[in-house]
Amino acid sequence: MALIKSISGIRGTIGGAAGDGLTPIDVVKYAAAFGTWVLQQTDNNTIIIGRDARLSGDMVSRLVSATLQGLGIHVIDLGLSTTPTVEMAVPAKKAGGGIILTASHNPKQWNALKLLNSKGEFISDEDGKKVLALGDSEAFDFAPVTKLGSYTTDDTFLQEHIDAILALPLVDKAAIQAKNFRVVVDAVNSCGGFAVPMLLEQLGVEVIEKLFCEPTGDFAHNPEPLPENLREIAKTMEKGSFDLGIVVDPDVDRLALVNEDGTMFGEEYTLVAVSDYVLQQLGGGNTVSNLSSTRALRDVTEKHGGQYAAAAVGEVNVVNKMKETNAVIGGEGNGGIIYPELHYGRDSLVGIALFLSHLAKTGLTMTRLRASYPNYFISKNKIELTPEINTDQVLVEMEKRYAKQPVNTIDGVKIEFDKEWVHLRKSNTEPIIRIYAESDSNATADHLANKIIGDIKEIISK
Repeated sequence: MALIKSISGIRGTIGGAAGDGLTPIDVVKYAAAFGTWVLQQTDNNTIIIGRDARLSGDMVSRLVSATLQGLGIHVIDLGLSTTPTVEMAVPAKKAGGGIILTASHNPKQWNALKLLNSKGEFISDEDGKKVLALGDSEAFDFAPVTKLGSYTTDDTFLQEHIDAILALPLVDKAAIQAKNFRVVVDAVNSCGGFAVPMLLEQLGVEVIEKLFCEPTGDFAHNPEPLPENLREIAKTMEKGSFDLGIVVDPDVDRLALVNEDGTMFGEEYTLVAVSDYVLQQLGGGNTVSNLSSTRALRDVTEKHGGQYAAAAVGEVNVVNKMKETNAVIGGEGNGGIIYPELHYGRDSLVGIALFLSHLAKTGLTMTRLRASYPNYFISKNKIELTPEINTDQVLVEMEKRYAKQPVNTIDGVKIEFDKEWVHLRKSNTEPIIRIYAESDSNATADHLANKIIGDIKEIISK
């Protein structure tokens, strides 16, 4: 598997030849490139690092730390941590940047370097290209022995992150505590296994049933929080008298919820429900999600008198659009909540606190709350890419085929059909084309997706 270098970081599978996966040589090269970029941007020579619990994490972390020290950079290592915790630590500790060692929802053989600027936000596409160029040219100037960087650890920042969440005006601890919620948590044996229960305890949740909460990095199931990967928590919910289930990915920036009867609340509807609560409490406001997210967010936003805007896929793109439109809440339909009052980054922990406040105040069960939102279905599909496929040309041909429909090309090709849409784009994290289609019925969404897949296969076979 080749390295994937994109807006989402430097990502690859562990093992193999250099440049054909994320080997120690590649880790050192791109850690040195990022450290060099930070030193070029600022006089600040401190970088925060943190990692999820995946099996290669300790090895990769030690390589990154030593490389940065070799550049004369002072490393503060949060150790096992969540992505949003590292994001918040960078500006709090006045660091020049941050590196999160996580491949997010990818399986355990993957790892990645996710790169943060001094604001604790993902670096821009332009800055990412500069880092890659530095890596490819190996234009590094390492420090002499008397000026090597220092290395310190800090395992206290998760509590600071939680304290900041509890201090938010819209997080209603008293309302949550009064409900005596019974919650099941599936953290896929990564950092959510300690971070989520820690938050829930401090919110006053009465019962916390833990599934796969040992941060061993040996993922108990595919770590992407999709329904087919969540059978165990669904069974637990069916058997017990629980109010809701909470599922996070290995680095705790994606949040999926499970209803009291074991059915899925719907990953797309995490952002819809939290946005509904925030807009309700604030008396309106603007929202943003990416092009592949449900139109239910637009419906909810307009109901509260706000304006909705769509961004290209990728957290940095959503954040930029949120700043541009002064959005009060935003994120991605994969369960990523971005709440600017806390920080500009996807954060499952703040999502949990806001959602529980919402659930407590409505007095509804999960299924009744879900039923209160517009009901759309997204059919999520993908086509594996081979090196000989010219993906960009495929997208151009698809745009031509549907030129009579409204088409958005800021990120791949999104084709609108009244209240239905289909979005096809190259993945930032895997060698695939993603094809998402949405309609008010599952069958129609699947039919629309299959029609587009047929078109793509026809173009490829020519």
